[in-house]
Amino acid sequence: MMDHIYIWAAYAAVNVLVCLIYGIDKLKAVKKKWRIPEKTLLVLALLGPLGALAGMLLFRHKIRKPKFYLGVPAILLLEGAAVYFFLLR
Repeated sequence: MMDHIYIWAAYAAVNVLVCLIYGIDKLKAVKKKWRIPEKTLLVLALLGPLGALAGMLLFRHKIRKPKFYLGVPAILLLEGAAVYFFLLR
């Protein structure tokens, strides 16, 4: 049971990091600096979908792009279903 605490803590840390990266990319966009590629942001959304969604909403970043406003919630739902069916059942 204690092993699960470390897994959830690592998952939370990854999500916080992903959220921060979305915020960094938004800051770079505002300052017209080099940006993080969209492909990288989407891969990060696979690793931390809660952080990606939080970053999108918190920083109002990538909210007009369908691959983000549809894709990130879809990733979150699929990962949530996978956790339910494979770990919590």
